[in-house]
Amino acid sequence: MNQIALVVGASGIAGSNLAEKLISKGWATYGLARNPNQEIKDLQPIAADLLSVDSLKSALAGISPTHVYITSWMRNDTEAENIRVNSLMVRNLLDVLSAKKSVQHVALVTGLKHYLGPFEAYAQEGFLPETPVREEHPRLDIENFYYAQEDEVYAAAARDGFTWSIHRPHTVIGKAVGNMMNLGTTLAVYATICKETGRPFIWPGSAAQWNGLSDVTDARVLAEQLIWASTTDTARNEAFNIVNGDVFRWSWLWKQIAAYFGIEVKGFDGTIHPLEEEIANDAALWQQIAEKYNLKEKDLNRLASAWHTDLDLGRPIEVMTDMSKSRKLGFNVFQKTDESFYDLFEQLRNERLIPSY
Repeated sequence: MNQIALVVGASGIAGSNLAEKLISKGWATYGLARNPNQEIKDLQPIAADLLSVDSLKSALAGISPTHVYITSWMRNDTEAENIRVNSLMVRNLLDVLSAKKSVQHVALVTGLKHYLGPFEAYAQEGFLPETPVREEHPRLDIENFYYAQEDEVYAAAARDGFTWSIHRPHTVIGKAVGNMMNLGTTLAVYATICKETGRPFIWPGSAAQWNGLSDVTDARVLAEQLIWASTTDTARNEAFNIVNGDVFRWSWLWKQIAAYFGIEVKGFDGTIHPLEEEIANDAALWQQIAEKYNLKEKDLNRLASAWHTDLDLGRPIEVMTDMSKSRKLGFNVFQKTDESFYDLFEQLRNERLIPSY
């Protein structure tokens, strides 16, 4: 049978990189989103609202995917609402696909909030895991929309007989516009602002993150693991962490990023300086920069997600991710982290999202 992929959230960082990788491997690939990605060559876009069964039925008529990759979620004001909305999105999709009897595998992308807690209790006392985080770490005794999404996949798999995999990346580094969690592009935008104004590139986070070991996930590595797990018998019906495979300290990487942009660096000085506050008044400035360099995106908020960057870089503990489970099963893709950032910066320059100095 031909492999037919449905990538849910194909306009985001994880989904767009996955779609490109699937297409490069010869898969027939559909990209579902509220505003489908029109820029990926050979991606077949599908516009649909995951909260509407009727919308999904109409959009998916005549499409019978063999592999479903769920990379989409929606942020709400409370975790209770996160649970309601994000579990409903997964349930609606899998209910609509159930009648087709075509699905062989469903892969769900969540993240390290599985271990660190949801937004309302993120990395707070009482919810701090032992690190490196491992897949066998039990669920925290707190509501978490990642758990609710997983449970929807498990229930549908039991009903319909498909296999599944869960993927838990750390901070995902890759290009996407309008994404809610985009640390790499956020730092590129902040560095550009610093270069244009002569402001120092100020570390916004905690001492623990500045001094401790960390890791991140290149979107291309995540894409490779998603495809591997969905096509490898021994990897099915398992949850996997996914990071680049190296570790670093932000005290080193922050200086590398500053050097790349040729800007003054200011490290941890004993105080957290939230990036959200640092660029709070820079929307008009970014519009001027975009006009000066003929950039594609003039809206600062479509590129930078400072709130999420602050969440990551302000954590009170160092956070590392154990990768031994998938390594033991044969997944050996590796990516050097500083090159993940440099590759992203070059892509942003080439696509006129930040200036090419």
